[in-house]
Amino acid sequence: MILRIAYFLFGLFLFLVTFLLVYAFLVPRPLDTSDPSIFLKDGKIFNYCDLPKLDGSAKEADDIPKAYTPGCGYSQIPMPILAECTEPLAEGVVDMRGLWKGISGRKGFLERIEQCGNRVVVTGHNLIHDFRLDGTLRNGARDVGPACDNFNSAILFKDEVMTFRLFNLFDTVTRRLDGEDMIFTFIDGEETRAKRMCKYPED
Repeated sequence: MILRIAYFLFGLFLFLVTFLLVYAFLVPRPLDTSDPSIFLKDGKIFNYCDLPKLDGSAKEADDIPKAYTPGCGYSQIPMPILAECTEPLAEGVVDMRGLWKGISGRKGFLERIEQCGNRVVVTGHNLIHDFRLDGTLRNGARDVGPACDNFNSAILFKDEVMTFRLFNLFDTVTRRLDGEDMIFTFIDGEETRAKRMCKYPED
């Protein structure tokens, strides 16, 4: 009996591993709807302390095409994707917009966060993650991972914490504000404290 259970669990484990590998490397990525203009200039030229006013005077989140990582990663910082969006943040969503550089924790942490409505775009580590904060896989981060693999995460905002849930099964990454800083926590529990910057560093 115990042996049968062990075989069953081992078989289930192999099935899950095989499924994830097939999904990660063989399933086609979604149709790329990125606006080509975001890759025409270097996003380093912007002052990220000069943020759009979210007063509803211009475009809404739905008016701007969803952006995806080009290939396996961009070689030049893309232009801001939500620069023309002024839709006020959804109820309960904390304003995390800006350019964030790590001051402790993970070495080389640097990412840009854009927000309007319940939409967020996180650009960093050569990747673009464009998603909605509705806790669904359909509107989550369906993009390419660091190993040029497919992944799908649902993202939600609860108790002022932004949480990535891989396949909506378990938490992998969280972001939250702590005063003027942002705390980024990876699945291994390591915390990175980051501060806002106005400009990308020269290097």
